[in-house]
Amino acid sequence: MKISIYVAFFFIFSLLGLNNIKAQVCTGSLGDAVVNINFGAGTGIGAPLPTSQTTYTYVAADCPSDGSYTIINNSSSCFGSTWHNLTQDHTPNDAGGYMMLVNSSLTPSDFYLDTITGLCANTTYEFSAWIINVLKTSSCQPNPSRPNLIFTIETTTGTVLGSYSTGDIFETAVPTWNQYGLFFTTPAATSSVVIRIKKNAPGGCGNDLALDDIVFKPCGPKITTSVINTTQTNVDLCTGSTSNITLSGVVSIGYINPSLQWQLSTDNGLTWLDIAGAVNNTYIFTNTINGIYKYRLTVAEAGNIGNINCRVASNVTTITIHALPVVTASDNSPVCEGKKIILSSTGGNFYSWSGPGAFTSNAQNPSFPATAIAAGNYIVTATDQFTCVNTASVTIVVFPKPVIDVIPKSAVLCAGDSVLLTASGGTGYLWTPAAGLTSPPVASTYAKPAITTDYIVTITDANACTINASVKVSVYKKPVANAGNDLVLISGRSVQLNGSTDTSGVSFYWRPVDFLNDPLLLKPVTKPDKAITYTLFVVSNFGCGVASDAVLIKVFDELYIPNAFTPDGNGKNDKWEIKTLASYPLAKVFLYNRYGELVFESKSVSDYWDGTYKGKKATAGVYIYVIDLKNNFPVIKGEVIIIR
Repeated sequence: MKISIYVAFFFIFSLLGLNNIKAQVCTGSLGDAVVNINFGAGTGIGAPLPTSQTTYTYVAADCPSDGSYTIINNSSSCFGSTWHNLTQDHTPNDAGGYMMLVNSSLTPSDFYLDTITGLCANTTYEFSAWIINVLKTSSCQPNPSRPNLIFTIETTTGTVLGSYSTGDIFETAVPTWNQYGLFFTTPAATSSVVIRIKKNAPGGCGNDLALDDIVFKPCGPKITTSVINTTQTNVDLCTGSTSNITLSGVVSIGYINPSLQWQLSTDNGLTWLDIAGAVNNTYIFTNTINGIYKYRLTVAEAGNIGNINCRVASNVTTITIHALPVVTASDNSPVCEGKKIILSSTGGNFYSWSGPGAFTSNAQNPSFPATAIAAGNYIVTATDQFTCVNTASVTIVVFPKPVIDVIPKSAVLCAGDSVLLTASGGTGYLWTPAAGLTSPPVASTYAKPAITTDYIVTITDANACTINASVKVSVYKKPVANAGNDLVLISGRSVQLNGSTDTSGVSFYWRPVDFLNDPLLLKPVTKPDKAITYTLFVVSNFGCGVASDAVLIKVFDELYIPNAFTPDGNGKNDKWEIKTLASYPLAKVFLYNRYGELVFESKSVSDYWDGTYKGKKATAGVYIYVIDLKNNFPVIKGEVIIIR
């Protein structure tokens, strides 16, 4: 039964060996590399291989000739730059790593031969090597010779255990490494094999290559590990976690009598150590120290488990114990009442705050108004990306608002007067705006504003807390009275007085009250039967004085129309004005020259003619006027003379 299983494995892997390595994969699990030939590393040209390993001639040069090889870590401009420039070998992370650079002989022959020892009997291995065709695509045209290799694994007595032909390895536009290889199974009582790599194509122009990273890895049944009853292969724990994690390994069919051994790596998989006594298909993780713990299950046929060259290994299951996040909490305490409390935290991905007055927040840096009940201890719980949790806290101190007073609360002034403003309850004061103040940065200052002003005082206490208070100082002008121009009217008719004031906050009245319809109106109507003088009194409601102005009303028995005027600019009789038209508020006046041209038209009953026409002085002489008094009064016509 044991023999038949290994025959089956050999048959399968031999079939796989007929294809390019890209199609050859171990369908089970691989072990660590038990052989890794990478030709070393160094500076300059490397040392020759033992003569038993190659039939080619060693040359200490970057560019070997036909039938020779060299050990180098880079090459350039070989054979007129018909070869690729190789800047490094294939081995990853191999500073100054060497490779074998081969210029083929003219006849097919073995160019690499090596005996591998220390293998395990009855064990399947994956053999692989990395090859690069160094010829450029533009070289040796139209028929370049291409590397065509045969890999053979033999016993030391010559029995072939596996063979693989690469076929032609074609040129590439840029240097390109390809992996080739096969699977083979060691017979019973066999621990050594021979690698034979033969160039199967003739030399000439082409058929030149570099070789690197010859590797043997044991191949066996598929082995998988995870957290038991799951497919989870990564577990994150936190400092202080009491959870024990059970790892489980599953080994597929392949070994007759498999032996198991769990391994641990604490250097990210660089080295693996057997865990004493961990030889079952489960393992319980009980570590409590922070770190990254990588676990894998290695398996070999019973009797071979003690030899690491016989083992295959599972995937890696990683358990990480993370340190708790370093959580910080800070604030802007102390804070004055009414200002803003600002909390800040770092160290997590998610945050949860709690504090006085049932305060909660999921913000990293919450802010909120400072009140008396907001003072106290605040705790932030931070959770990192691994769900590890830690806390930090801060204490908030809230200073109360200053207790202040301002006298007066408001004030009323007459223009030109001042008032003393006084604030108390702090250690510092500033009044704004400064206009009209004698001393803005002190507790008491005189205010003499030109207009009504809202003064604001900022009061600072011993805790540097501030509060504002305001005083409205209302300013009222001293009253102004204007009774209007003197008036003329016809006896029996009425006229409206034209009183006015530009001052607010005042009362007004006319004296005497004779003939007035209402002496408390600014513009009352009067119908005197004789000349009379009225006085308008304007009284400040805020004690800012009394103003007065008089207007004379002349009363004529009939409409008086001047028949001449002298518009010479001497201030006497310079305009033609019919003052008694005030008794006829709708009246219109028209003036014509001797040519019948309209030279003047009134816009109101108080309008007058200044003796001009079209912006120039009208000619001295006689002009005809027409007065329409409206309201069915007869039209009046007459003459007026300009005397110059």
